[in-house]
Order: sequence, then structure tokens, then C-alpha cells
Amino acid sequence: MRLDITTLMSFYDSPLGQSANRAILERINALWGDLSGLDVLGIGYAPPFLEGLEGKPRRSVCLMPHSQGAHAWPDGERGSATALSNERELPFMDAIFDRILVIHALEETAHAPDFLREIWRVSAPQARILIITPNRSGVWSLSDSTPFGYGRPFSQRQLKRLMRDALIEPSAWTRSLYTPPIDWKIFTSSSEGWERAGEIFVANFGGVNLVEGTKRVQIDPKTPEKARVVVPSGLRPAVSLNKDL
Repeated sequence: MRLDITTLMSFYDSPLGQSANRAILERINALWGDLSGLDVLGIGYAPPFLEGLEGKPRRSVCLMPHSQGAHAWPDGERGSATALSNERELPFMDAIFDRILVIHALEETAHAPDFLREIWRVSAPQARILIITPNRSGVWSLSDSTPFGYGRPFSQRQLKRLMRDALIEPSAWTRSLYTPPIDWKIFTSSSEGWERAGEIFVANFGGVNLVEGTKRVQIDPKTPEKARVVVPSGLRPAVSLNKDL
């Protein structure tokens, strides 16, 4: 069951949603850095994250699935950069986006392979695609009081396999959301401390997986997968790198 747009908006307006937004956005900016001059697409429910990206992208567009619903974004007088569409038929030309952020989307689609191939189609050559899903091992996937408790949670290995099948080569990953998914001030006001402690002591149990991939035209299935772990400065990696990733 896909959550509707009003539920997503209400969550990100809440203190818990705002703390989740800050934690995830910190990881996104650590992965992507300055996006000035690039074309950026957000798929699913991405407005809270697109607004906090570093730099000034040349173009930012938000695609929301028709079964979810949509709202105008961004606020202002320049008009809306939101599109409402079937997630299996994205209304864009081939190879036009340099960065694609997917959040509140993959875990709720019934057509993951087709969805990911559409993402591949609209990605520019060497585009970087960041997919964020609930972590199967995290407590956020067990709580239906947040949007991360709906749909299918993934392990990092499952998510990487889906991406590789769609010709998206995993290149970096991290985790986020170590704050308990409880909308109490004692947790939301200290979310930064929870994130720091979680990275050190319970690295595998972050609430979401973030896996970045690069568009490839052809992938040799015999080539070992290599991934880099990227986290904000001052944080330890979610797990140590090893040659089996």
C-alpha cells in the first residue's frame, strides 16, 4: 500500500520528520557535494531533500507517483517543478538528468525492475543515482508511525542486486536514522547525538540504506562489485570496507 501525499507531508512537518530529514540530507550532501550547474530529479517524495541540496542545480524536478498524489513544488511565484506520472513511464526524454534521488518510491512499487530501468533511461551518461529505502535490519522499518514502516524494506545486498540488474553499478553506500522512530522531544531534540552514537555502536541498524550507483551501458557480471562508504566528516563509516562488497 502506497502512502498518500497528505500523510507524507504531515510526517515531514512533524519534529520527528524534520529530524529524519536533517539526518538523511547530511548523508546525501556528503555523497553528492556541490550540485551547481547540474540537472537533478527527485522521484517518490523528495521535496524536503531537494530543498536542502548543496549548490544551485541548473534544474530541479520532482516526480511523484500518481498513486501517491502530488503537491506543487517549490513554493514561490516561478511555478511548479512537480510532475505526476506512472512510475513505469517517466515523462522525460532519454539521458537528461545528472543526479537522481529516489526516496519513498522503490519499497512501495510493485514493478521494481521496470521502475529502475526507467530511471536508467532518463539518466545521463555517468549519472549518479541515489536510492534510499528502509533498512531491513533497522527499527524504522518496524514502525508504522513513519513512512519508512511501509512497503518492502531492503538489505543493502538486495538493493545492490536490483540496481545491478537494471545496469546501475553500485559505487557508494551509507546508512542513516539511528534516532528511535518516536516523536518525543527527548529524541528529536537530540537526534544529532543519536546519529553519531549509532554510527559507532550499532552501525548495521540504521533506519535507512542509501546506495548510490552509476549508470552503465554494459556491465560484465564477472566483475567484482566495488563500493566506497561515504559519511559526513567526523563520522566513522557505517561498516568497514572489504573486498567482498
